Amino acid sequence: MTALQRLDSWDKTGRSVFTRNDLAKIFHEDSPKTLQEGINRLRKHGILEGVARGVYCYSLSRTPDSYRLERIARSMRRGEYSYVSLESALSEYGAISQIPVDRLTIMTTGRKGTHRTPYGTIEFTHTSRPIIELLPRMRDIGRPLKMATPDAAWADLKRVGRNTYLVDVEMIHGQD
Repeated sequence: MTALQRLDSWDKTGRSVFTRNDLAKIFHEDSPKTLQEGINRLRKHGILEGVARGVYCYSLSRTPDSYRLERIARSMRRGEYSYVSLESALSEYGAISQIPVDRLTIMTTGRKGTHRTPYGTIEFTHTSRPIIELLPRMRDIGRPLKMATPDAAWADLKRVGRNTYLVDVEMIHGQD
């Protein structure tokens, strides 16, 4: 019951995605073994859902969240700079006719990797650009992750060697 009350309290603030470390703080648990046993019990009873290694969603959340996949991605790369780019950003800008409905493409200063979650696939692509170069390439649009500018998403796509034949380049230059 205490776990439900605490998770409900966080849910009311709009937070339903937690890392293992977040849960340790929420439940005031110092012992890793005891924490994991508690998490396992909450998962068994359908209160927490494991969505990625060390990342959990509160299954009983009453808060609608259309950006849950971005919140999961942000939790997975906490402490790193990450932003929506490549095909996901270009699709939102209308520069690619195909819409990636179950995949989120992200540039990150953290590790690269592809992670399947119950909410879709997250694809992290590493960038070695210095932070001072990254910041002007992103826009804060009120979502969990920042969005690449159209020119930055296009440059990222070319830089990592992805298919560019579906991109409407004139649309990109009309967005900035």
